[in-house]
Amino acid sequence: MEVFLIRVLQFMLAISILVLLHEGGHFFFSKLFGVRVEKFYLFFDPSIWKWDGSLLKFKPKKSDTQYGVGWLPLGGYCKIAGMIDESFDKEQMAQPVQPWEFRAKPAWQRLLIMIGGVLVNFLLALFIYSMVLFWWGDTYIPARNTTMGMKFNKEAKALGFQDHDIPIMADGEPIKSLEWGSALSDALRSISNAQEVTVLRSGKEVVVKTPGNLDLLNMISETPAFAMPFMPALVDSVAAGTNPAKAGLRKGDTVVSVNGVAISSWNEITDQIGIMEDVYNSQEPKANGEQLELKAPLPTATLVVQHAGAETLDTLRIQLTTLEKDRLGLGAFFHNPYVDYKQHHEEYSFLASFPAGIAHGAHTLSSYVSDLKYVFTSKGFKSLGGFGAIGSLFPATWDWHRFWEMTAFLSIILAFMNILPIPALDGGHVLFLIYEMVTRRKPSEDFLIKAEYVGFGLLILLMVVANLNDILRWLGYM
Repeated sequence: MEVFLIRVLQFMLAISILVLLHEGGHFFFSKLFGVRVEKFYLFFDPSIWKWDGSLLKFKPKKSDTQYGVGWLPLGGYCKIAGMIDESFDKEQMAQPVQPWEFRAKPAWQRLLIMIGGVLVNFLLALFIYSMVLFWWGDTYIPARNTTMGMKFNKEAKALGFQDHDIPIMADGEPIKSLEWGSALSDALRSISNAQEVTVLRSGKEVVVKTPGNLDLLNMISETPAFAMPFMPALVDSVAAGTNPAKAGLRKGDTVVSVNGVAISSWNEITDQIGIMEDVYNSQEPKANGEQLELKAPLPTATLVVQHAGAETLDTLRIQLTTLEKDRLGLGAFFHNPYVDYKQHHEEYSFLASFPAGIAHGAHTLSSYVSDLKYVFTSKGFKSLGGFGAIGSLFPATWDWHRFWEMTAFLSIILAFMNILPIPALDGGHVLFLIYEMVTRRKPSEDFLIKAEYVGFGLLILLMVVANLNDILRWLGYM
């Protein structure tokens, strides 16, 4: 419960910052051009019965703007007078045009008002990335220092990769790191788009020819994955009283085989456990009168191990344990070689942090845009996530470094998604404004209102699907 609350608080704080500044961008340009802003709200405030939906609201003297906080934490809004937006205020639009309204201003001013939020989010992301580098620097394990290399699946080996290869370049571009997380995703993305991948093999550089159009989503989602950091089959710790401890598994043991299959890495152990997990979860509860019988007892894995300092092998039978939902595990921790690899730390001065932060932000955006093509595949559609998926990206403990990195990442996503030419998003308004500036013809208000309804409906549908995916994943159906 504590972990859940910490993630929720980080998520809510990040979203609040991003929404306030995004809407602040619209607000700034509106005020700059003399356009009246009627409401400026964090979160939405749909009314419920006789309540107007505001948790907090105030209106300064001699101000046209009411500021407030709504009860529905799905974003926020800036209600600009004389503009067709998600408020669908047809009554106002039916009145004569006033000089302080959005619709009374020239197209170029309206365009700047509409891109104000996106512009702020882009600049905010670049600023945060720069300040993160200035304050914390950049600490990572260079790919060349990953001395145990990678563990490849059969598809990768068919292309010419071998276990323990260390990918260091893709089409001549250096691969920065192979660490778990975004660095590994970046490395696999580079490999998926490359026609030549240079690897270190036994200390020598070897070039592996690749197709240049590998499916990144398949590379990551396959079991086993296309490539993962090589993890030795060395037991790091076993908690007292657990099934592996009772069976005789100890710190420093090396696992030689699982269920009669010879293995040489932790990666292969998880593959074998995964097979047992799939078989176990495929069982259906059997009817017994009006009762449903439970599934069979958790399966037992047969391990052949070599104890630390011993020459002979020992056979252990260990009943698996439940990890979460329908996941099963051995119940022991294996050695993570990344704690042994040499790290590299780079400091940035205040001025040097800005070009580095801009480069990092540009790379993050290009990677995100590159991956969007997978949304239109069945696997990609299922991988869509809502608030739960986004919230889970935040760390389980409060970490300001990670918090600001995630806030910058979400700021870039918010900016990019908002500039898409979809009605109800800023990009939809921008599209119609560009049309007006090019053709000298303004779309009718009736058309704009209908387009806003269509766009708003699409956004609601997408939000429902994404959050439904979260629920299905939580229930173990995806």
